Amino acid sequence: MQNPTPIPKLIRAHVCISGRVQGVGYRYATVDTASQLGLTGWVRNLPDERVEAIFEGAREVVEEMIRWCYSGPPAAVVKDVVVEYEEPEGLRGFEVRR
Repeated sequence: MQNPTPIPKLIRAHVCISGRVQGVGYRYATVDTASQLGLTGWVRNLPDERVEAIFEGAREVVEEMIRWCYSGPPAAVVKDVVVEYEEPEGLRGFEVRR
């Protein structure tokens, strides 16, 4: 008898990325990457030129997405990534918010 596969614990990361991250396709690359990884959440530009995102999913996948945020798409120049962990809300899909 095989052990059942454990259900991964979902986590939620609230991420703010600063640097040259607006006008370089960061949000759309984030949607593509997060969707490929099977994460849920959203991404948006902030008035102070940062990008804000919420990622929900299995811990190791969310951590992989956070690592991606440090480089972002090719035209981005990331200076800092600030991560806060919150309680997951059970979001569905991944979208760009305004």
